[in-house]
Amino acid sequence: MSQDVLTTETNRRQLQQIIAGLSEGVILLELDQTIIWANDAALAMHGVSRLGELGANAREYAKRFALRYRNNHPVATENYPISRVARGEMFSDVLVELTPVENEERTWVHSVRSMVLADHAGEPESLVLIMNDVTEWASAEQRFEKTFNANPAPAVICRLSDLRFIKVNQGFLEMTGYARDQVIGASTYELDVLERAENKDLAKQRLRDGATIPQMQAELQLPDGGSKQVIVAGQPLELNDEDCMLFSFVDMELRHKAEIALRQSEERFAKAFRLTPVPILVCSADDQVVMDVNEAFLDTLACPSEEVLGKTVAQLGFIDDAGTRTRLFAALEKTGRVDRVDVRVLRKDAGLIDCAVSADTVNIQDGTCYLLVLMDITERKRTELELVSAIEEVMKDASWFSRTLIEKLANVKNVNLPQLPSVSFTDLTARERDVLGLICEGLADKEIAARLKLAPNTVRNHVSTVYSKLDVHSRSEAIVWARERGLFSSERRPKGQR
Repeated sequence: MSQDVLTTETNRRQLQQIIAGLSEGVILLELDQTIIWANDAALAMHGVSRLGELGANAREYAKRFALRYRNNHPVATENYPISRVARGEMFSDVLVELTPVENEERTWVHSVRSMVLADHAGEPESLVLIMNDVTEWASAEQRFEKTFNANPAPAVICRLSDLRFIKVNQGFLEMTGYARDQVIGASTYELDVLERAENKDLAKQRLRDGATIPQMQAELQLPDGGSKQVIVAGQPLELNDEDCMLFSFVDMELRHKAEIALRQSEERFAKAFRLTPVPILVCSADDQVVMDVNEAFLDTLACPSEEVLGKTVAQLGFIDDAGTRTRLFAALEKTGRVDRVDVRVLRKDAGLIDCAVSADTVNIQDGTCYLLVLMDITERKRTELELVSAIEEVMKDASWFSRTLIEKLANVKNVNLPQLPSVSFTDLTARERDVLGLICEGLADKEIAARLKLAPNTVRNHVSTVYSKLDVHSRSEAIVWARERGLFSSERRPKGQR
């Protein structure tokens, strides 16, 4: 073996020993594209354990491993890094995704560069591929890309070295109407997102320093010549080993429109509140302090506003019965609304009026409130009482009327009366039920005594007990009580009816 060959082999062996333990992957090729050596790191980056599994040469390597660029386009065989170095090309930082043909579920991302080793005469002697596994970095970058693009908040990323925009998401494009190619590559001088910021000088200085830019109002120029009110903020970050600034935006147009709509709604509510002839009161839900009342409410209570506003409903005492007031607000707290609750309202002049109160829960200035509406039903109550009195007078002797007429009179009489007494038919004894049934047939006490074979005094005692249990005071009321509950609905008829 000649001295030159021996020297070459010795140098190569020493080189292999030096690079065998490197974390970077290294593959050596002969000038004829034969793969002659690879360190353990290079084998691991290809998912193999032996040199032969890489392929004997560059052509076999290309058959065993599929390469794609980061934009997902396949790499042509002649452009594989191993093919390019085999042609003697020098290159650096080529990013490729590598997938074994026999295991498509496994993929690495390699950053590859090349070296051409020369002999003492300066002639090419060996070819070297050096690669770094950047799979984790690429995965993190991919997650960032997906998050950035999917984020509905408008955003752009500016590279600080040349102040050019390198990324833009769909939210920014939709908000402004710019096309992607109008933003990517443009400088902050061409598309100045801080030009009309409320604290422009501070923002520009923070951008030059690569420091956080606090939120501030700004006005973005749009491609159609218009502008848009936004909130802009800047956050420094590092992307692909370069210092960048992430600008994020909040579209103020939607908020501005919402504020206008809210103001208009509040103005309409205020007008309706003031002008309606029905008494209305607004109080806080937690402590029932009166926040506002309309003129109709003040007229109804016959008192000025300074004696009402700022006081609690309990302090005003306009609901005559404290128990009714307590139940009203307890129902509001539980269900959020009540409908037509009868109350008696006390005026400042000590007069009482009957009212029906309806109430609902509303939000005013981010606070929960109750809105109470009062309807004066004093005249209606008086009319109803007169009607009930007339019906009771007519029904004192129910034996003159048919069952149908009695039931209709009972229905009219009780349309607006309080809830039925809680006593049940089963609370009566068997004998008392018999007596009530015969009363409903229109029989007098003597006739009931004859029918049941009882003494007249015994019947009178049973009738008195029935009246007491049912809380009624006459035969007609007892008949109405039974009719309202559908009792004794057989074909019996009051006395004299056939």
